[in-house]
This record gives sequence, structure tokens and C-alpha cells, in this order.
Amino acid sequence: MDSKNIMIVGVGGQGTLLTSRILGKLAVGAGYDVKLSEVHGMAQRGGSVVTFVRYGEQVAEPIVEEGQADVLIAFEKLEALRYLHFLKKDGVVVVNDWRIDPITVVTGAASYPEGIIERLKKERKTIVVEAMAEAKKLGTSKVFNVVVLGAAARHMTFSKEQWISVIESTVPPKTIEINKAAFEAGYQLSV
Repeated sequence: MDSKNIMIVGVGGQGTLLTSRILGKLAVGAGYDVKLSEVHGMAQRGGSVVTFVRYGEQVAEPIVEEGQADVLIAFEKLEALRYLHFLKKDGVVVVNDWRIDPITVVTGAASYPEGIIERLKKERKTIVVEAMAEAKKLGTSKVFNVVVLGAAARHMTFSKEQWISVIESTVPPKTIEINKAAFEAGYQLSV
């Protein structure tokens, strides 16, 4: 197998790092060579957080080059647009239809772009997930990132059972059931 390149983007506090660790643990458990790289912007201030997960028979570098990502997982739609150039032409973007204004918008120095989802769909295969609404149906918005991950899981090489097993062994014990439910919700959305 050639290496698979997954890029996970979001805003500080959205669970980007937990998501990359789940994926990394999954790939290691499946016997792949795995490289993770975490790039923090102003994560504590609501800035961009980018993680790369590369897995395959042998992976030399942790960084995914522009135009090389197989899957772009985005927890916020502007972040999806910002990093879309990393995605291969035949790659897939899985995007949470959610808006978080960056500091430049909050301060009035810039405006939030209109029509982001439509622009994404014109450029690449795009799976849009209303993850916050799905998570709230489960009783907590905190698991929206696992809803997005569930939707993205169908575009990677692992079985649903492998994903569930890693989620069970990675998230805090008292949150296992809600995280499994969130993953299942996302998985069903991306049929």
C-alpha cells in the first residue's frame, strides 16, 4: 500500500489533536508505519490547529505536502477552505458546516467569506456534516469532532470495528458510550 495522507484542521479547542491521536493509534494497531505532526497556531486563542497523519508500509516524513492529502477532515468550514490546496485532486474533504469567526473577523479587520461550502464542492469531492446538530441530538455538543471522524472513516482503509475499538481505548472511560454513538452517527451520515 502506498502511504495515506490525512490532514485534520480546526480551531483551538475543537478536538483536532485527539482526533489525530485516534487515527494514529488505529494505523499503528493495523501494523502500519505512522508519522504524526501537529502544527499549532494560536490554539489557545481560537487559531488554526493542523495535524497530519501519514500511514503506510514505510513513511519517511510526517508532513503532508501541498496537493498530497487523500482526506482533509475539517472541523470548521473556513479552515477547510484555507487548507484545501493540500488535498489531492481526487481527494475528499469532510467538513463540519460550522462557523467560528477568526480574530480578524471579530475585530472587523476582515469579513467571513460567503459560500464556502459551495466553493469546496466545486473544487473537490465534499462530504458536508452538520456535526454540531448531530452531537446535540446525542445530548452533548462536545462529541461533534467524533461525528465528523465517523463521516471521514468511510474514506479510509479501516473497518468500523477497528475504529470503535480504538475509540474505546482512547477516550476517557466515562465518555466511551457517547463517543461510540457520535462515531456511529457520523458513519451513517456519510453513506
